[in-house]
Amino acid sequence: MGILGIGVDIVHVPRVLRLLERRTPAKLAHRILSEKELSVWNGLPSEDQARRTRYLAVRWGVKEAAYKAVYPAAHPTWKDFTFHSLSGDGSRKPFLECHLKERESLSWKFHTSVSHDGDYVFATVLVEAP
Repeated sequence: MGILGIGVDIVHVPRVLRLLERRTPAKLAHRILSEKELSVWNGLPSEDQARRTRYLAVRWGVKEAAYKAVYPAAHPTWKDFTFHSLSGDGSRKPFLECHLKERESLSWKFHTSVSHDGDYVFATVLVEAP
């Protein structure tokens, strides 16, 4: 396999918080989260604003990085990707699920790395293609 693309993104978490304050949190979540992600987000305690904001910021960064990695071979939307975090027991690495309609995307392999510290989330996505 060869490298189709590499994408990176950095998200300033207070920016996401400001977006949540301007819109209703549910409206922003519905805009950028896949159905699976939205189900998890809805299960997060509504009073834990920091956790909910970080959840959205991580997915925002990963999806922006993924878009940069696959463009111009594909033109994904926010909901074309689902990010799965590190498993609770540490047995599974984070990964990105792709729901693109382009037939060739079925053979693409996504590698994802996310780091968050304080006010920043940094995401990297590398995509391999045959």
